Amino acid sequence: MTTFKAQNLLNSLYSLPQALRFILVGGAAAATHLLAVGVLVALWQVPPLLANGLAFLIAFGVSYCGHAWLSFAEHQACTWASAARFFAVASLSFAVNETLYAIALQRLHWHYFWSQAAILVLVAVGTFTLSKFWAFKAQPQ
Repeated sequence: MTTFKAQNLLNSLYSLPQALRFILVGGAAAATHLLAVGVLVALWQVPPLLANGLAFLIAFGVSYCGHAWLSFAEHQACTWASAARFFAVASLSFAVNETLYAIALQRLHWHYFWSQAAILVLVAVGTFTLSKFWAFKAQPQ
């Protein structure tokens, strides 16, 4: 892809509403998370709850970079402080995710893959709110 085409694509993405940009980045991070869980469980026989923790760490990089550079780019908050705040948000989201996942697996006996997919969608709402109003909030200069 040429630089011109890449810049046009990036400009098109920046022109989308913020919530839609968040959904796109979140979708990419969720897909990364789900793929990692699937590979770890199905191919490497890692227990689902442990695989979920490892998948969280893998997907965090996709999530932070995407949100800093696309979802909340206008906040110009791509700093170590915003990375630390977003890691706190992501960690809280993960704790909620892991708790719900354990319930879905151990109490409800749901399928590991589909329960994780549903939980990722539920947790995304809180992640967006905390990210927008705290983690990536533009700091006064």
